[in-house]
Amino acid sequence: MSDITYDVKIWNIETRSGKRKTSYRVTWFVAGERFDEKAGTYALAESFRSDLVVAARRGEAFDRVRGLPISKLRSEADMPFFAFACKYVDMKWPRAAGKSRAGNADALASALPAMLANTRGKPDDRVLRRALTGWAFNTKRRDNAKPAEIERALNWLQANTLPVSRMDDTAKLREVLDQISLKLDGKQAAAKTVNRKRAVVYNALEYAQELKLIRANRLSEVKWTAPKSVRAIDKRVVINPAQGRKLLAAVAAQKVDTAPRRSSGPMLRAFFAVMYYAALRPEEAAMLCKRDLQLPESGWGELLLSETAPITGAAWTDSGERRDRRQLKQRGKGEVRPVPSPPPLTTILHEHLNNIGTAADGRLFRNLTGGDLAESTIARVWDNARRAALTEEEYASPLARRPYDLRHACVSTWLAAGVPSTQCAEWAGHSVAVLHQIYAKVIAGLESAAHQRIERALDWHDESDE
Repeated sequence: MSDITYDVKIWNIETRSGKRKTSYRVTWFVAGERFDEKAGTYALAESFRSDLVVAARRGEAFDRVRGLPISKLRSEADMPFFAFACKYVDMKWPRAAGKSRAGNADALASALPAMLANTRGKPDDRVLRRALTGWAFNTKRRDNAKPAEIERALNWLQANTLPVSRMDDTAKLREVLDQISLKLDGKQAAAKTVNRKRAVVYNALEYAQELKLIRANRLSEVKWTAPKSVRAIDKRVVINPAQGRKLLAAVAAQKVDTAPRRSSGPMLRAFFAVMYYAALRPEEAAMLCKRDLQLPESGWGELLLSETAPITGAAWTDSGERRDRRQLKQRGKGEVRPVPSPPPLTTILHEHLNNIGTAADGRLFRNLTGGDLAESTIARVWDNARRAALTEEEYASPLARRPYDLRHACVSTWLAAGVPSTQCAEWAGHSVAVLHQIYAKVIAGLESAAHQRIERALDWHDESDE
């Protein structure tokens, strides 16, 4: 069945008197489907009805889904994609985290080349990307002063992008998907990156439909194979307890002998320890404060997490700082996630408080001047520790290559110890479904031990072994 029809019937304007005001309704039928449009004055209602009548009399087709003449749909959907993308990021900005803001800008900048009307006089691709992610798709910076080449690039984009209505066409959507799957150098982007960008494009299309710039979000209709995304961890990254202790000792042992420089190593031993023993994310560890610690002198304690501070860049945060201080991931503001502190971690935290102390605001971990930890510092200290604690073969392997792998090691240890997956998910701060996806290989490796526990519970033994 076609999306257009010439079967149109238009009723007279209906007046409705309410307690406070009178409203006017235009009612019409397109292929038997009823449509209504309310107006606050008779003149507005008459103007809208007149447009419908004129279109019907001149034999214009009407859209079955929205009930409007094709000419009216086209005039409403003439917003250029560049202007729409700016409108979309502005809509998302107030409630979005810094990383989400940067991710939205990156995804739309990747999609935009598929929505160019022509390439005559097109600026260099890298200049266009800088113009989009640095200014156009950054609500906070859009009106700031710009270099001349950026101004020229933005002016060119304003005049050379297709209308959003072209995204009603699945062939054009396929071009967009192909475009976001590529890096700036033309090589294939990582599966996780492509899937993230596709999610942004899908959400933007939902907004375009809400604004009636397109008839429907047809992205799911495109038969397009996305790169396969691997969520399960590589078991080769997981360290054992002996390796964990060696790595933490190697962090603490780092020193710089040349005065007045000092090493961040001793200050970061507890930082890596809370990731290894309590499965904190790096951005959660960065915000851990003395008030969050419920520690006895020794033995089991508890960490009460309520804040996180991922590194997003000063351009994307409301505060202008590189770290975006927010509530915990996927939790409401002020919500607390308790995590157990095993005896080794309790000891390390006490030593940190006694020997290192805290920043002025109570944070346990900071740089040498008391500010926020830099990503480069964390990476450098961890790389030095791996080089010192591991063999050459281990150092060259994926074993604990990233600090984040300490979190994987912690959750893997919990699972291996028989902690129920529901409890592991609660402590780690994600859903059971996500835990099963990420740690599927670890959980599969525990099946034999689970079988043995069930056999003991059933008081069963194989008589053939006797």
